[in-house]
Amino acid sequence: MATNTLKEYDAVIAVCKSLFLKKTKDYGTAWRILRPQSITDQLFIKAQRIRTLEEKKIAKVDESITSEYIGIVNYCVIAMTQLHLSAQDPYELEVELVESLFDNQVRATKELMLAKNHDYGEAWRAMRISSLTDLILMKILRVKQIEDNAGTTLASEGVYANYQDMLNYAVFALIKLDLK
Repeated sequence: MATNTLKEYDAVIAVCKSLFLKKTKDYGTAWRILRPQSITDQLFIKAQRIRTLEEKKIAKVDESITSEYIGIVNYCVIAMTQLHLSAQDPYELEVELVESLFDNQVRATKELMLAKNHDYGEAWRAMRISSLTDLILMKILRVKQIEDNAGTTLASEGVYANYQDMLNYAVFALIKLDLK
């Protein structure tokens, strides 16, 4: 595994985390009100916008593809965090706790990335960014199907693993877009 990947991954996560914590200070944890399906739909909107911009090459709203990928990373963290919190947990969480929850989700997801990069030989480096976008959209559609099936799967990984994959694909895209 290239040591570079770890440095690049950590640098991208640092940018995403910084924005996440700034927004937490601005808005609190209003995202706690979101049901899993709503988070999945937010991810879909962001990924679909990236795909549209990739195809049309012109944006009429002043938000870049890079900012949308950052949003995907952060919404994946929100989704995974929501899966670990219960309805009895408070809606408003302290910034320090949010930071700890963010770090825990990213740590587990980074470990998955390291294992997969070992097995796949960092194949993502040869992929087009548009393919990473498509993989994220596919994972979102899988999550939507699992949600529509009330979480029941016969032979598939659950929603948490799909959120981890989406987060990692978004980080790879951000690395390729040179966000470090």
